[in-house]
Amino acid sequence: MVELAVTDLALRYGESEILKGVSVTLPAGKVVALLGPSGSGKTTLLRAVAGLETPYRGSIRIGNNVLFDAARKIELPAEARGLGLVFQSYALWPHRTVFENVAYGLKLRRVGAPDIKSRVERTLGQIGLAHLSDRYPHQLSGGQQQRVALARALIYEPAVILLDEPLSNLDAKLREEARAWLRALIVSLKLSALLVTHDQIEAMAIADHITLLNGGLIEQQGTPIDLYREPATLFAAEFMGNNNRLEGTLVENPDNKAVIEVMGDRLQGIARTSAPAGSKGTGIIRLEKVVLGGGPGPNRILMTLKTQMYIGERWELLFTKGELSVRAYTTALLKHERYHVEFPPQALWIF
Repeated sequence: MVELAVTDLALRYGESEILKGVSVTLPAGKVVALLGPSGSGKTTLLRAVAGLETPYRGSIRIGNNVLFDAARKIELPAEARGLGLVFQSYALWPHRTVFENVAYGLKLRRVGAPDIKSRVERTLGQIGLAHLSDRYPHQLSGGQQQRVALARALIYEPAVILLDEPLSNLDAKLREEARAWLRALIVSLKLSALLVTHDQIEAMAIADHITLLNGGLIEQQGTPIDLYREPATLFAAEFMGNNNRLEGTLVENPDNKAVIEVMGDRLQGIARTSAPAGSKGTGIIRLEKVVLGGGPGPNRILMTLKTQMYIGERWELLFTKGELSVRAYTTALLKHERYHVEFPPQALWIF
């Protein structure tokens, strides 16, 4: 069952096309992440679903309920769409307690006081903040404020919850904890959520499906594993994961294999291009897939070790050959200056 369906949505600001015909489906009880760099259109898409922006083409519906249809001139106001929205800034009222922040929307809807009390207490209990109901926002940590903002969105029991970079205000350590907590909460409450983020790790950790946007268009859609292991385009390959980019010339491109020449060395990889031999080619390989070879051999380049950086469980290395630079990981400190760096053909994509 599709909870939310966005079809061929197009939106412009003045002469600038922000969304150029985007279609996204959100199955019931699932999380879809809108992922992409700044300016890709992900936040604009979320705001259009929320009713805060007006597209000039396309439609938005939840089940059989049409929220927006440009052709039929249907546009429900934001407050009539039945959506929960968590802003990036949390937007908590500083002069209201946690209980009052969460209850405020119900009061505006003239819900009775006993019902408000029971619903707020239940919602705060679900997010683990029942014991802080009398505190004010400035008395809470960043993670606790984020939970209050989420509780305020959940209090209406919306069909779909919209999350606009909900973890971006947290420090790195707290973000790791918060994304695990948020994913567990969404699963336990069987929520349907549309999540905007520019953080690929956050998207992969929380979402069931990812929609990768680039310049107002969808670059690729699929599961986190799909996008990480089988990128369809050069943009998708570079955006996901930590990568090395190898610029060169296509020497061969038969079937699903390709050979690229990089500074005089030939490397075989998986073809992601149909360009003919002689064309410009780009190799992409994840840092964790680079191997340090013992000597000369296929798919190896003799390179100079420039620096080693200890990052906890492993070392991050930087190798160079002329203008070419390659990063890799190892579990031990290296002792020599020059190494044959190997790019396994099954891990090297050639675009």
